[in-house]
Amino acid sequence: MSAVPDALIALSAPPGGSGVVEGVAAGVRWVLALISAILLVYSVAINTSYLILIFLATWDAVHFHRRMAFSGQEDVYANPLTPAISVIMAAYNEEAGIAESVRAMLSMRYPTFEVVVVDDGSTDGTFERLRAEHDLIEVPRVIPDDLPMRGTVLSTHVPADGSPSLLVVRKTNSGRADANNVGINLAQHPLVCIVDADSLLDSSALLSVAKPFADDPLRVVATGGVVRIANGCEVIGGRVTKVNMPRSWLVRIQVVEYLRAFLLGRTGWSRLGGLLVISGAFGLFRRDVLIEVGGFDPDTIGEDAEMVARFHRHLREQRRDYRIVFVSEPVSWTEAPSSLAVLARQRRRWSRGLAELAWRHRDMIGNPRYGRIGLLTLPYYVLFELFAPVVNLGGLVLVPVALLVDAIDIPFALALLLASFGYAVLVGFVALAVEEYAFRRYSRWRDLGVAVLASVAENFGYRQFNAWWGLQGIFAALRRTKQVWGVMTREGFSTPGKPTGGKRG
Repeated sequence: MSAVPDALIALSAPPGGSGVVEGVAAGVRWVLALISAILLVYSVAINTSYLILIFLATWDAVHFHRRMAFSGQEDVYANPLTPAISVIMAAYNEEAGIAESVRAMLSMRYPTFEVVVVDDGSTDGTFERLRAEHDLIEVPRVIPDDLPMRGTVLSTHVPADGSPSLLVVRKTNSGRADANNVGINLAQHPLVCIVDADSLLDSSALLSVAKPFADDPLRVVATGGVVRIANGCEVIGGRVTKVNMPRSWLVRIQVVEYLRAFLLGRTGWSRLGGLLVISGAFGLFRRDVLIEVGGFDPDTIGEDAEMVARFHRHLREQRRDYRIVFVSEPVSWTEAPSSLAVLARQRRRWSRGLAELAWRHRDMIGNPRYGRIGLLTLPYYVLFELFAPVVNLGGLVLVPVALLVDAIDIPFALALLLASFGYAVLVGFVALAVEEYAFRRYSRWRDLGVAVLASVAENFGYRQFNAWWGLQGIFAALRRTKQVWGVMTREGFSTPGKPTGGKRG
């Protein structure tokens, strides 16, 4: 989620003076006073909105334990009518972890599913790892044209033992969105699960994320699951067996950020019926609706959120009764960026993707035709997510300006700054408390203590860097420069010493 404004300016009484100089100084002080008031209101509003979303998520957390004994996962597993799933894994230079990720995916607890790995023109040993692991052989396969494809499919491969559960597709590089569309074309089942090739899913994740489809098959069109950070965790046999806090403070701060934004924030939006973002790392969709809306858009860098926005648009315009649900317990584990350079590329991409989404669907913003998405969700994302970097960095610039014109009352400004900082820390603490009550992922008090410190440290430098990267992403969208994912170095999930791999970050 976005940062707290980093400077709230309180003005003192105008100093003495006369003539033009006094008029100019008074004008400057008046402008600074107005902007300061806006920053203060913005700070209160954004943190209050976070708390509201967290409290909505808390309601879900309180009822989570009550529902566990009656969740019905075993009924879903045993029911022959449970809809089958095609898991799509778009892979680009995933040599470090692809074998373990696919092995874990194939061992998921679910009645009927297949795994479709789309190698999007990898330049490393991604395919060779898969071929050696699963004894792949090339087979001819007719590729449906339900969705347009930009890349060229070079070959399709299946295990030599004839297992129908795995299909590996090799194609020329054309981006993640197009790779997903190729996988959807080849998918044989009515539900399609989009998963990052560098992710690991909990063994029952498919059962949990598919349950809303079983409970409400006529209305549910998409569900999303939680994405959490695997850095520092123990992984055995493609499963996260022990959750630990990472060693790097940069990654520790991201753990807290993911809890607040990807778990509690999206749970809150789901409760409001206004979920806009289903992460491309773990989402389940009805295949027929994916085809109706034209699949993933290769021309946007935030294809996952843009797809969900298109779902809302299409179904609202058709006046269909539908639901898009976030499920707080199924977990996808992914590697988070461990360096500032890689993190910067990721955050610039996220910001640019949001800017492109807002522009592409600008006619939905504030439009009652699109219900809560148009009247609440999209305005919120534009005001508190897209514009937040502008406000935050604007506050940083105003501080030295106010000092230069002697228009700032330092004690009062410091008091407001501390109050704003305290509100932000409170939001982080509440998020940690709710997560610990509901899910208890961390078994050691030390890890919880580290998480608390990380939620405080987030406000010193990390938020400011995020704001700068976000602003760069906005400018990239305005300039319409070429979309580049960049390379992200991966260490993989196994023991230290494994070869690293690069991927789009």
